[in-house]
Amino acid sequence: MYDHVHQTFMRLALSEAEQALAANEFPVGCVIVHHGEVVARGHRTNSRTGTANELDHAEVAALRELLSARPEIDRPGLTVYSTMEPCLMCYATLLLNGVRTIAWAYEDAMGGGTGLDLDSLPPLYREMRPTLIGGVLRAESLALFQRFFLNPDNDYWQGSLLADYTLRQQVGNATATPTPS
Repeated sequence: MYDHVHQTFMRLALSEAEQALAANEFPVGCVIVHHGEVVARGHRTNSRTGTANELDHAEVAALRELLSARPEIDRPGLTVYSTMEPCLMCYATLLLNGVRTIAWAYEDAMGGGTGLDLDSLPPLYREMRPTLIGGVLRAESLALFQRFFLNPDNDYWQGSLLADYTLRQQVGNATATPTPS
């Protein structure tokens, strides 16, 4: 379904998500790739601080690492791989920082930003034409989110549309991207 390259890099993002899950964090992992080389990594942090920190998302952490280490990099040549569809904040941040290819594993039924109609926005966004690739290793990512939501010690987004949607999915039949209800 997806080529070997996308799967290879998504597995690295899944490894980042596993690190987050091992720390009882929301299992979102991200890698940023430039012409076949991983140039930055990140995973979700601080979702369990009790302050609902919604700034330290995996994509933002990876982007901060990249811009700190390699500010001169050719940004349109970057591809972001994330275990969950970027939220509206991360999607806009990636676009504003020049990223034009974004791949994700599991759709965010509650807060995914990639469905945003850029043509209806002001010119800065309207002229952006990103390449969006959803569902790469979806089943593997879904399994991580199910483990997170099934753990009673994790209260982040418990009872939400995303939690309910995720727990209704069957991992064995997770090759197609279902529409959230």
